[in-house]
Amino acid sequence: MQGVDRCPPIKGVGKRVWVGTMAEPIEANYEPDGDDWTITVSGRGKQLTAKAPGIIAARDRTDQLAEQLAPDEEHRTVVHLLNGDAVQFTTAYLTARLAKTEPAPAPTPEPPEPTEKAEAAPVAKPDKKPAKKTPSPRPREDAPAPAAGEIPST
Repeated sequence: MQGVDRCPPIKGVGKRVWVGTMAEPIEANYEPDGDDWTITVSGRGKQLTAKAPGIIAARDRTDQLAEQLAPDEEHRTVVHLLNGDAVQFTTAYLTARLAKTEPAPAPTPEPPEPTEKAEAAPVAKPDKKPAKKTPSPRPREDAPAPAAGEIPST
């Protein structure tokens, strides 16, 4: 490739955008604050701070703050950090998302109150009748008898 030192420009929405240029990422720092999380989102020369109850809500709030920082950008690059570590944030976030909450105990049905006149309980009928056994096909009368050791064909 002779004389190629950069990627050619492509036309964007009212702007010239260079192919291969890296977008300035927005950085989101998460800090646990008791049961809540404090989020500091910085980028594009601005810094926004918010609180949220739980890491999942904090992650959702970060998306809103990132949109405030870069409202005109359709695709924003956001780096999520917990104690300065993206892997630590990802681990904590996925653990919270995948954690199974214990189901509430199922209510115990109360037995119906007995009536003065005892009624016979209905007999449960099976939903399906038992399958009938399919009879074997009868041998054809016009077929030759099999030779000794041969298996008869049907």
